[in-house]
Amino acid sequence: MPFPFTMFMVASFYFENPYRTCRVFSPVVGVNAWADGAVYSCWSPRWSGSGKMTILMKFCTLVVSVLCLPLHLMHAVGLYEIYKRVFPFCVYRISITYNKKMHDKKKELFRSLPEFNKPDGQLTLLEIGCGSGTNFEFYPPGCRVICTDPNPHFQKYLNKSMGENDHLKYDRFMVASGEDMRSVEDESVDVVVCTLVLCSVKDIPQTLREVHRILRPGGAFFFIEHVVADTSTWSYFFQHVFQPAWYYFGDGCEITRETWKHVETAGFSELKLRHVEAPLLFLIKPHITGYAVK
Repeated sequence: MPFPFTMFMVASFYFENPYRTCRVFSPVVGVNAWADGAVYSCWSPRWSGSGKMTILMKFCTLVVSVLCLPLHLMHAVGLYEIYKRVFPFCVYRISITYNKKMHDKKKELFRSLPEFNKPDGQLTLLEIGCGSGTNFEFYPPGCRVICTDPNPHFQKYLNKSMGENDHLKYDRFMVASGEDMRSVEDESVDVVVCTLVLCSVKDIPQTLREVHRILRPGGAFFFIEHVVADTSTWSYFFQHVFQPAWYYFGDGCEITRETWKHVETAGFSELKLRHVEAPLLFLIKPHITGYAVK
């Protein structure tokens, strides 16, 4: 029997009636935030918040951590760098499916990009963690794009996406993390885009400070990020249980982050943010999407 299913059956047997349907409404956040709510159907333990749930969750997490010891050792001796060479191919393949399932949500978000054009109609956009360039198809024609990613092995797939999206003007590709974009001048870009990146940066507040620094006054930060689930759900339980393994297979990705809290306190003058449920694996269904204006 697969280990995840075994843990779920143990939890279901140990605690009475672990199922119910819950409705979670996204809060109004910041200035002029979107007020529409997202409705979630989810597994939800009646014993949410109890000591029993916490104990079981910690025990299962410990078991997964022990199973991940070989990965810890690979990282310690430097063998994990081999996976970093393979990771771009994995992301490239997964991104094709992700784009199909999130097409409407991405299209809806990025159609607001032209609102931040300069007076002469030009738009300079910097994408943090551009990966294989899966967002390019959603950018408006003539947009000048600056690409950054800490993994240089994405270059092959990035070049392919550039060739398929000749409606854009490509400036340069920089090997840089979101926390350190020192080669980008202050207040030099109109828009910064960040999709599925804040889950893996080492320092979210520092990344957002860099975003704030390079944006011109009135510029905007666009984001789509998966986040931790509501604490009353089984998704929350399994996100924490599988986090040790997810971290390695996702190249530093964390599925237990409350990213929206960092965006709320980053000092933007206007924030439009909403919680949505993505049509994806339950571990990464909870998402936030929106943009913030400097």
